[in-house]
Order: sequence, then C-alpha cells, then structure tokens
Amino acid sequence: MKLNRHPDNPILKPNPFNEWESLNVFNCGVVHHNGLFHLFYRAQGLDWVSRIGYAVSADGVHFNRLQQPILSPRDEWETRGVEDPRVTYLADEERFIMAYTAYSGTLWQIALAQSQNLITWERMGFPLPGERNKDAALFPEKIGGRYCMFHRREPAIWIAYSDDLLHWDDHQIVMRPRPGAWDGVKIGANGPPLKTEAGWLFFYHGFAEDKVYKLGVALLDLNDPTLVLKRQDEPILEPEEEWERHGHVPNVVFSCANPVVDGTVYVYYSGGDHVIGLATCRLEELLQLVLHAE
Repeated sequence: MKLNRHPDNPILKPNPFNEWESLNVFNCGVVHHNGLFHLFYRAQGLDWVSRIGYAVSADGVHFNRLQQPILSPRDEWETRGVEDPRVTYLADEERFIMAYTAYSGTLWQIALAQSQNLITWERMGFPLPGERNKDAALFPEKIGGRYCMFHRREPAIWIAYSDDLLHWDDHQIVMRPRPGAWDGVKIGANGPPLKTEAGWLFFYHGFAEDKVYKLGVALLDLNDPTLVLKRQDEPILEPEEEWERHGHVPNVVFSCANPVVDGTVYVYYSGGDHVIGLATCRLEELLQLVLHAE
C-alpha cells in the first residue's frame, strides 16, 4: 500500500514576490483546528536563512498565506535559521506546542515554542541544550503523567519524558535503522504520533546507502511507546514525481505532519526540499496494513 498523491500537487510553491520565501518552501507542520488546516512551513529566500511561514486552508489543499514569517531567527543559536516545525495540540491545556530545529550555522538543536492562537509564538527554550539533535515531535497527550517527545540522536529515533516541557530525561531508543533495508542508514520522526485503539501510529523517514529519503510507518504500544508492536517493511511514500526526484536536494520526500480529518490521514511532505505536496489514505486502511505486518 502506498499513500495517494493529491492531483493538485505540489500544493505550495516558493513565492518569488516575497524575498524570504522565494527559493524553497518545504518541511511543514500542520494541525486541523476549528475546521481549518493550519500549515507552518520552512521557507528560504535569497539569504538562505530558514524562516517559518504560515498558511491556512478550508480544504487542506488550497492555502492562503501570510506575507511575513511568523517565526524568524532571533539569537546566536538561530543565526542560520528556524527549521522543520512539528506542531502538536495539547487539548487538555488548550495550547499548541511547536517543536522546531534551531540552526546556528554549526549546531542543530531542538527548540520549543507555544501558542494559543497559532499566529503569535512564545519561545520556551531548548529542551536538550547544546546537543546536536533534531526531528523532535511531541505526543498529543501525557503518558504516565508525563510529556513525551521523540527526538533523533543519530542514527536512531529516541524518546524522552518531561514534567514541564523544559527538562527531559529517561531517554530511550525506540527504533534503529535496519541494515540492508530502505531505512538502513538513518531514521527520524515525522509528525506527532496518532493515537488509535491498537497503539500509537507513527510515521517516520529514513534512507539507505543511496540517500533516497522515503516514508515509513510503525505501531507503538499506547502505555509504553518504546515498545514497537509492528513496523511496516516497505515504505509508504518514496520519490517518484519529477519534483520529488529533482529539487534543491534530489530524491527526497520528507514529512513533519500527518493530521487526521474525518478518518483520512493527510500527510504533508516536502518534495526535493523545494515544494510541498500532499498524500492521503484512510486511517483504518493504513492501520490494518501495519497490524498485518510481520
């Protein structure tokens, strides 16, 4: 089973009239809230600095975007950019948490920001200060009374827990690359995991020696997400279209978002680190696929 690409792909392209997003728009986080799709995308312009833009849509395909970024580099840790936002809604707290990558030019590290209106964001700091790390995705609810977050200590996917979103401990490996497989060299988290009756449905990306980025899916235990119940052998999305195989970086599909709306999973992904595409599937069909994986 593969995800179904939307016929209007790519759904978001660089805007040559805005200098800050004139070269690349990619790696977006998306939440569906109050009947609208809210999209937060990484953008690069002529200075090659990454900023985060915002766009909104009623149908998840046709977006209207703000003309200015909602998050731009602010201090020495973000000199070269704020990158790859993944946004989680904490319903019990009625706030949104954005996990993004702060890039200084020499160090990538995880940063968090919070918002209640999706437009203005308050920085919360660096959960793993000074550590070369990225691909952070926060769970939508606490597990065992604690916040839970994926992160990536190369080349594996890790998990950590926190009481306050600021101090993180109990770091454990969740998944490792599978030598010889499509995800044999390096893997990382995609969007926030999805809670189902069978477990946490978890999208991730990976590549092998050929450095072709593909997307996969796994199922984790609800009470202990370090336990991998199922892991699909084959990727569910890989570069096939011209704009996925050729771009700023060739042979890349990369996702930071997989919201579910009316039983359909909307996987927003970057093609070639240049434009944004959309692929979908029915949640129940995907779950059955994973449940029957060996």
